[in-house]
Amino acid sequence: MYKHILVAADGSATSDKALTEAINLAKDQRAELRIVYTIDDASIFTAADVPDAVGIEQSWIDAGHKILEKAKQKAQAAGINAETKLLQTDIMGEKISDAIVNEAKAWPADLLVAGTHGRRGLSHLLMGSVAEGIVRVSPVPLLLIRRS
Repeated sequence: MYKHILVAADGSATSDKALTEAINLAKDQRAELRIVYTIDDASIFTAADVPDAVGIEQSWIDAGHKILEKAKQKAQAAGINAETKLLQTDIMGEKISDAIVNEAKAWPADLLVAGTHGRRGLSHLLMGSVAEGIVRVSPVPLLLIRRS
């Protein structure tokens, strides 16, 4: 049923649960697995008072590569040969959820797996929800894994 499963990783415990589920599905479906990590470049470079935007961006890139490598090792330990990709929002107004959905379309994914932190109230208002953004625009089925 699923041949290409894309999973969004961010290094959180919830994201790790989503990765575990994606690995299990990839095994069951004999599907290819792509793990993505997204950096919001637009937020770095549009903040007027950021003293070293390039340095901050590089530290985010380095952290993203570490998260992707750890996720890939987890998949390989489970017998899945996963590919990884670091995504970056390049244009003003592009959201992390947009970058993930665009990658799902381009790859093309049959299923998108993501964790949801279950924020509510003020924290949801302030931080938004990548998962909610994905739900709104994803053209492919989406499996959301809740934080426990």
